[in-house]
Amino acid sequence: MGSVGAHNVFVYGSLLADEVVSVLLCRVPASSAALLPDFHRFSIKGRVYPAILPSKGEKIVGKVLFGLNDEELKMLDDFEDEEYVRQIVEPQVLEDGSKLQSYTYVWADMDDDRLFGDWDYEEWRRLHFDEFYSMCIDFANEIIPSRPRD
Repeated sequence: MGSVGAHNVFVYGSLLADEVVSVLLCRVPASSAALLPDFHRFSIKGRVYPAILPSKGEKIVGKVLFGLNDEELKMLDDFEDEEYVRQIVEPQVLEDGSKLQSYTYVWADMDDDRLFGDWDYEEWRRLHFDEFYSMCIDFANEIIPSRPRD
């Protein structure tokens, strides 16, 4: 998988799990903890993964994945599907306080009444990780059939 591009991606949900990233990208890129200002992370009724939307004065803790190539970015686009729109944002890297231009995936429907409350990574990890991870393996194998199967 080696194509042009050195993209940074701010992740805030299931992609915080290195195991999920590894299944999708066949590697775990370098990353750093980061804050994304002026966004809120919501739970979605009937889903185990979150959505984010702009929200003045709020912030999301996540991380930035560094140096994704074009094919890896395309894989994340496919994974996020049409429910999300890839946008450029400027999260603040916690390690040194710098702001870094990155992509992130924002929920496409600003008025979706299925969005509510807050989404919690640790709760997701405890309750939904195993099933979600299996789904990711199936997804990756469907997108790239020649991949080694776990």
